Amino acid sequence: MFQQFLNLRTGLALIAICIVTGTIFYSQYLSRKIAAEERTKVEQWVEASKSLLNPASTDVRLAFKIISDNHDIPIIETDEKDSITNYVNLDSAAIEHDPLFLKKELQQLKSINSPILYTDPVDSSKVNRYYFGHTPLLGQVTYYPIVQLVIVALFILLTILSLRSSYRSVQNQVWAGMAKETAHQLGTPVSSLEGWVEMMKDQPENARIVQELEKDVNRLRLVSDRFGKIGSTPQLERMDLIRQVNNMVDYIRKRAPGKVSFGIETHGLTELPVRISGPLFDWVIENLLKNALDAMDGKGSIEVDIREEKETVIIDVTDSGKGITRKNIAKVFKPGFTTKKRGWGLGLSLCKRIIEQYHKGQLFIKHSELGKGTTFRIILNKGVDPKPAEKKE
Repeated sequence: MFQQFLNLRTGLALIAICIVTGTIFYSQYLSRKIAAEERTKVEQWVEASKSLLNPASTDVRLAFKIISDNHDIPIIETDEKDSITNYVNLDSAAIEHDPLFLKKELQQLKSINSPILYTDPVDSSKVNRYYFGHTPLLGQVTYYPIVQLVIVALFILLTILSLRSSYRSVQNQVWAGMAKETAHQLGTPVSSLEGWVEMMKDQPENARIVQELEKDVNRLRLVSDRFGKIGSTPQLERMDLIRQVNNMVDYIRKRAPGKVSFGIETHGLTELPVRISGPLFDWVIENLLKNALDAMDGKGSIEVDIREEKETVIIDVTDSGKGITRKNIAKVFKPGFTTKKRGWGLGLSLCKRIIEQYHKGQLFIKHSELGKGTTFRIILNKGVDPKPAEKKE
């Protein structure tokens, strides 16, 4: 699926390049053709203008027609000293309000086309120059490829965004399907283990072992339930956030090396009600704590800081591990990315989805420094309980 997406995107880019390239070449051809025709018209206009000075040997009607037909090509006539002697098709209002308008326009026309020269047949020292510009049509043809390029680029951008959205939707469906299938596969052995634990409870000498086994079996059941909830909208309930975090820290502490210390700072808070999905939020905290453990070589510290703001709750999980490179910071939440020898690289990706999609919060790396550690930050909205419906009398 991903390869098909890349192939389609490449194909669209190639088609767009071909369209734009063809348009540019054709537009340049049209521009040169129109420019040549404009120069011919100006030459005819010059000849017609000069021929009116000798009406006896000229078809006056034809000369007037040639002159009157030019109503869109700006022309400025200058003498042998390059002083302006005549002009046509310029903004008369601008000429009246700005004494320098003609000189500015002359400089612009000089930069556009080389002038047409007319030598007086009687006095060869008198040479008139005719500077001219372009018609609006030529300007439209010149800028047309740019307009088309912008349109094609927007079309490709919208198409790629649409394809990417579709790809992500399919990808999410695949992850959700895998998670639900995992939950289904875990269900049978977990149920069997629960049965064996119940049987072992009948033997008093196994009491201590049964107690620990029961905790791990319950943990497996919780993990199975979490996977089963992926892909469906969880129900958010008002729960004590501090208690949830404490429970997860205690669970990880018992399974961590003895040289790793854990600390929780609540800034004097003993209870903090927040609307969350308990099982999914526990999963996020568990993943962040496990990632913190993996970042350390069996020793160090993990600190969890919980602060209450006016409308939000901030949870920082800080470790004293090896840190994350700048190159990898932008990748850690992408599905499939992992620096471990084992694992699928789905943990942080799912955590981000749980916090941002289901809880409408934020999960990001607040700070990371190589050799000193990393801080992950969770921001949750405290939320407001819905008001109970008023009773109708």
